[in-house]
Amino acid sequence: MTETYGIFYSPGIGFFGLLLIGFLAGWIAERTMNRHHGALTNILVGIAGSFVGGTLANLVGVQFYGFFGSLIVATIGAIVILWVFGRAERKV
Repeated sequence: MTETYGIFYSPGIGFFGLLLIGFLAGWIAERTMNRHHGALTNILVGIAGSFVGGTLANLVGVQFYGFFGSLIVATIGAIVILWVFGRAERKV
């Protein structure tokens, strides 16, 4: 039986796990890219990074599972987001 999941739910992680992964991924990306944001911005960048990272992982055929797989993918996506915005800021 195939189950469908909402946009803010991943099997085995749940909503609060999504917030924790978002915060950690945003924080790791912030430190990696040498930026300074608040906790809410880290959560938002991390959640957006999970969508970007998940899309990139699906495009290249990489499968990820569980908390740590989601954290790695979200962190990569958050780094990509901060890199793109950093490039856009320099051109302005």
